[in-house]
Amino acid sequence: MTLAAFDHLVVRVGDIDEGIATYRDTLGLTLDRTDESAALGIKQAFFNLPGGGFIEVVAPIESQSAVGQALEKRGEGIHTVAFAVDDLAAACAKLKEGGARLIGEGGPQVFVHPKSTHGILLQLSEAK
Repeated sequence: MTLAAFDHLVVRVGDIDEGIATYRDTLGLTLDRTDESAALGIKQAFFNLPGGGFIEVVAPIESQSAVGQALEKRGEGIHTVAFAVDDLAAACAKLKEGGARLIGEGGPQVFVHPKSTHGILLQLSEAK
C-alpha cells in the first residue's frame, strides 16, 4: 500500500460555532465553507491548509450519529485522518491481509476501523 498524499483531517467538536472560532480566530485559518449532512447527522466547517489538504470540523446534529457517539465515548478531538492512495483495491487487500478491519469496502472511499489503528479512524480514497 502506498500513501500518495495527506488529504484531510476531521476534528469532532461539541459545538460547531466554538470549533469554527478556534480554527479561524485562534489558529488563523480561513473558513472556506460550512455545510450540513443530514445523512451523517453532522454540521461541517472546512478550512483549507496552506500546503494542501484541509481540516474539517464536525459537530453532531443528532446524538446517535457516528460523530455523536464518538463524542460521547471519547470526547472532542481527532476523528479521522484521510489519505489518498495510489490503488484503493490493492490497499484494501494489503490491509485485510495484515488483519485490519475495513468499513465501506467497495465504495469510493474506505475506512480503517479505529481498533485496527490505535484509536484513529483512517479514511482512504484513490489519488486523483
